Amino acid sequence: GCPNAAICASAPKGPDPDIGPMTGRLSQIKHKILVLSGKGGVGKSTLTKELGFALGRRGLTVGLVDTDICGPSLPRLTGVRDEEVHSSADGWEPVSVDDNVSLVSMHFLMGNNRNEAVVWRGPKKNGMIKNFLKEVCWGELDVLLFDTPPGTSDEHISTVNFLQQCGGVTGAVIITTPQEVAVADVRREINFCQKTKVPILGFVENMSGFVCPKCDIETQIFPSKYKNGAAQKLSDEYGPPVLGKIPLDPLLMKACEQGIPLEDALDGEGGAPTKPSPTRRAIAEVVDKLLAAIGIAAASE
Repeated sequence: GCPNAAICASAPKGPDPDIGPMTGRLSQIKHKILVLSGKGGVGKSTLTKELGFALGRRGLTVGLVDTDICGPSLPRLTGVRDEEVHSSADGWEPVSVDDNVSLVSMHFLMGNNRNEAVVWRGPKKNGMIKNFLKEVCWGELDVLLFDTPPGTSDEHISTVNFLQQCGGVTGAVIITTPQEVAVADVRREINFCQKTKVPILGFVENMSGFVCPKCDIETQIFPSKYKNGAAQKLSDEYGPPVLGKIPLDPLLMKACEQGIPLEDALDGEGGAPTKPSPTRRAIAEVVDKLLAAIGIAAASE
């Protein structure tokens, strides 16, 4: 067993003194939503970024929390990689992405060593996530989105535990891809939500086919054994709805590399929209259904 087990067992027990300050910070945030999967590489960060931008453009104030301490991606995906978190008398100021979207990430706290590995055990990760909730001056927000790493480990447990002690979690959006290997891991994430009593708002199937930008013919790059797709299979099995299916799209990948929303990558000369985009429609559908699930009315894009 652990050599420190006796010390831990004899330590005084009591309420966490940081719950009060965290509750105060989060009291002005209407909805806290986790973006989960269980599987790495399915597009959690991409979807979090697109949801953040899309919700902001519908007039909502949005905060993004990058809880992937060892592999933060949101600063690059949102185009603010060179920014820093600044401290004020009130606490940490989140980085402004645009007029309605702000972000906090471990990336901003690494100074000049942003390419170094973060080699932290659970307690230090938990402490940083607590800082994101206790120290950051979020102010009034409609939605706070949490981008999470793969799995069901320290970052997930800490985030859910802290939120549930500070007013609760609105729910989780769970991402899958068509392959069975992803679905198997998603089932574990669903079980995590069931055990921690986090409501599942719905499923999103990412990389769901590829629509050729030249001929508009759809091809299934990742064939699924499920007739109606992996997300629909999970919905049928567990109950929460399918929020949408997002196809593979080179323009979406380009937007991620440039740190801009897909909407901007689709705009032509002078800001004129290009031809209709299946990916744009799919993301808009996810946003519409997510807003309906949490009971927010917002203007259409």
